Amino acid sequence: MQLTRELPRRDFIAIIISLGGITLLSWLYLLLMAANMPMPDGMRAIQIQPWNIGYFMMMFLIRAIMMIGMMLPSVTPMVMIYAAVARKSTSQGMPVAPTGAFVSGYAAMWLIFSLFATTTQWGLDQAALLSPMIVSNSVGLGATLLISAGIYQWLPIKNKCLHQCRSPVHFITTHWQPGIMGAFRMGISHGAFCLGCCWVLMCLLFVGGVMNLLWIAAITLFVLLEKMLPLGDVGGRMMGLLMITTGGIIMFIGA
Repeated sequence: MQLTRELPRRDFIAIIISLGGITLLSWLYLLLMAANMPMPDGMRAIQIQPWNIGYFMMMFLIRAIMMIGMMLPSVTPMVMIYAAVARKSTSQGMPVAPTGAFVSGYAAMWLIFSLFATTTQWGLDQAALLSPMIVSNSVGLGATLLISAGIYQWLPIKNKCLHQCRSPVHFITTHWQPGIMGAFRMGISHGAFCLGCCWVLMCLLFVGGVMNLLWIAAITLFVLLEKMLPLGDVGGRMMGLLMITTGGIIMFIGA
């Protein structure tokens, strides 16, 4: 894009190193956690403990780091566009918040989701619907999550949110707010669209295993390709059909 080409090389490298470094540290943390208790077929289990405030906070931390590691790569183009616009505005004498304020707002939205996801995990665990590997042990639940995720890929709200994620320039021009708090609110707004695009996909972690790193990587790659490839939206709907079919087969076999 023309805007990103106008971004100084120093700024471009700084953003790549910052986002890439945070992503790498997040994945290294997940690797260390997954290596804690080896299980067959690359799966890992977290030591079972009673749900108290300490255990809840530990699970929230794992989930939050996981969301950051999964979502930062796909938001990189948006961050580049914001940085380029901010740089251009600054050169014209208009005060603009640092790029970090935008990224902080984006991350804040995923921290809120992580709190919701951890609470959901607690509820499922109390209902005895999760195994020690934090994967659904209910055929009905797993099939329902797959079918729901597949249907969501075809809903108008999914398309609306995905459009905002796939069109960084459009988002910047329609949601621009000045100042640090404005940049933070822009980050939250974009995070909300990103969440609206991907939250059901994140629920599929309960299908493949919250600590199954291959499953986490697969969902991360799918989110990235859906947002960045020219026909990513079409491919996402086709994948939705596959999810619905797979969920239906699982439900039929398990009935």
